[in-house]
Amino acid sequence: MGGNSVSRTILVVEDEVAISRVLKPYLVKAGYKVVQAFDGDEALGQFTALAPDLVLLDVMLPGRDGWSILKEIRRQSSCPVIMLTALGQAKQRIAGLEQGADDYITKPFNGEEVVARVHAVLRRSPRLLENPGTRQYGSLKIDFHAHTVSVKGVPLSFIPRDLSLFLFLARHPNQTFSREQLIAEVWGLDYKGSERAVDLAVKRIRKALRHWPATEGEIKTFRGLGYQFCVYQE
Repeated sequence: MGGNSVSRTILVVEDEVAISRVLKPYLVKAGYKVVQAFDGDEALGQFTALAPDLVLLDVMLPGRDGWSILKEIRRQSSCPVIMLTALGQAKQRIAGLEQGADDYITKPFNGEEVVARVHAVLRRSPRLLENPGTRQYGSLKIDFHAHTVSVKGVPLSFIPRDLSLFLFLARHPNQTFSREQLIAEVWGLDYKGSERAVDLAVKRIRKALRHWPATEGEIKTFRGLGYQFCVYQE
């Protein structure tokens, strides 16, 4: 299992030194490089400097809490984030996932379980190919420079606005965007039409992607929240 993790960097943000010390050897043994931070400001500094492959983020931190850190990470990046917390209530877990966390682990936890969750989340994360303008999600290939999309080698056809919307969502995998956000990003702030235009565009995009296996990914609706380009397989 460790072979897939070579050179991947994990940022562990945990103010309890004992927990951080327990986690590190498990992750190192699995083949990851581990960097530790013990408060929010240090975490954001390390995140910006290192651009880690994944963040293990404690909710209860001195100063800035984990939710604040998660919000800032999501503003900058689609880097996978797994929340660590002693709070086991379903509301906390759902809140974390809605705010952009990729997974949620409740303390006390087993080090091997954490490693398994890290493996699983990284497997779902997009793999950046040699060409930084190209991403591959299973059989779906997207070239952001050429503005082309294909499934199993077959080019897909989109009307221009739908293509712009799809490329925006695909640049931010596993992040949820409201209709209002998508209108602002794709249609522009001066757009005066209905937000229903987003729903219709997503419907057409899903039709264009109909041959992309659902096991690899999908455009998912989160009721009351918006849409997300979900990736399940590289």
